[in-house]
Amino acid sequence: MKPGQLLASVSREAPALIAGPTASGKSALALELAARDGRVVVNADALQVYGAWSLLSARPSAADEAAAPHALYGHVGRDADYSVGHWLREVAAYLSRPVVIVGGTGLYFSALTEGLAEIPPVPAEVRAEADALLRDAGLAAMLAGVDAATAARIDRANPARVQRAWEVLRATGRGLAAWQAATGPALLPPAGAEALVLRPEPGWLNDRIDRRFDAMIAAGALEEARAALPHWQPLRPWARAIGAPELIAHLRGETDLDTAVAAAKIASRRYAKRQRTWFRSRMGAWRSVALP
Repeated sequence: MKPGQLLASVSREAPALIAGPTASGKSALALELAARDGRVVVNADALQVYGAWSLLSARPSAADEAAAPHALYGHVGRDADYSVGHWLREVAAYLSRPVVIVGGTGLYFSALTEGLAEIPPVPAEVRAEADALLRDAGLAAMLAGVDAATAARIDRANPARVQRAWEVLRATGRGLAAWQAATGPALLPPAGAEALVLRPEPGWLNDRIDRRFDAMIAAGALEEARAALPHWQPLRPWARAIGAPELIAHLRGETDLDTAVAAAKIASRRYAKRQRTWFRSRMGAWRSVALP
């Protein structure tokens, strides 16, 4: 479907949800809908909430933010606790207005359209124990400490998801899958929205990822990483910006810039592949938009 045809097919009244992998053009489509319908662009990307990252998280530019109202971008400090529950409570305040909710974090969209389990907060000492286990023993050891039902359904290659599952079981004695089975009602079921998931052709997307990272470097992404270097804690959620660990390694003298950039591009491609897998398995009821 051509861009103009896609835009014309989207309702002017229903809330719009746009999911898709990194660099697939989600933000540009959201901005077009916002301009057409007077919508607020609401962020659904777990890294774009952090003020520490503008370029490396591919947040909308200052010009884009001036063209339409934007919400939930860059408003969280690097040391603040922020979870899908925090995001869901914040996004609820915008649902009475015309919105387009856009991002690549599948868990945010699942919580919005399927509901979220009310899991008790994880104590700081349990989080510290989890950080130490992941650092000292690795992901496989942490995964071994997750209950079987949860391990069967989470992204086992994603340290953040595995650590969250481990922490919940440790803190509550109940697996994450069991908590999720008791999920409350959804704030915005897909039937009440224009729910779109962008499904780009992998080769086309990989080329876009590479070009965008080069553009990030040209725009000052290395300087953004340099500003984060004194605060660097690789296990913290804010530090998981794609490309940040590779640039930090360069700034520490562990690799040259060309090698760091090449590694960051590979990490971005792998992240996009994980996103596509999530969307394919969890968003079957959403309208698919093939790209290019």
